Amino acid sequence: MASGLRPWPCLAPTPGDNGPMEPAPGHRRNIGRAILLAISCNLVGALGAYTTRPEIKGWYSELTKPGFNPPNWIFGPVWVTIYIWMALAASAAWDDRPARRTFFIILLVNALWSLLFFGMHRPDLALIDILAYLVLLVVWLRQLWPQHRGYALLQLPHLLWVSFATVLNASIWWLNK
Repeated sequence: MASGLRPWPCLAPTPGDNGPMEPAPGHRRNIGRAILLAISCNLVGALGAYTTRPEIKGWYSELTKPGFNPPNWIFGPVWVTIYIWMALAASAAWDDRPARRTFFIILLVNALWSLLFFGMHRPDLALIDILAYLVLLVVWLRQLWPQHRGYALLQLPHLLWVSFATVLNASIWWLNK
């Protein structure tokens, strides 16, 4: 590639070799890891959905929500996409222990939000949780940036969505306190 960036881990061609790039020996293992991480992320999402789903027509429907509250159906597809992008980034940075640790803490904080907001009906505690999520996400982006810029950039929609969700959470808390 003209930029010197390769779309996947590749063995660099030897000088003067213009042949196709071959995937690196660990490439298949990385794909397997990314798939397992995507499944893990989406299991965390399923746990959140298990807590959320019964409350959508009950407690949540009774809350006063801001005018910019999106339709309920949008959250599932957005989170599935974010979880897949998270898994790809975590897989790429797997050997970076601080980034890997931050990734798993983010998953834990993510799961906790649904339990706080929907399970315990505590938008106030969920707001504290999601603020911590935002901080952790910025930390993770900074950890990814030096060696995995493409994957860090892939997390920008994640950052935007969680920022939006934070404003939504704060608004719901404010309107219903």
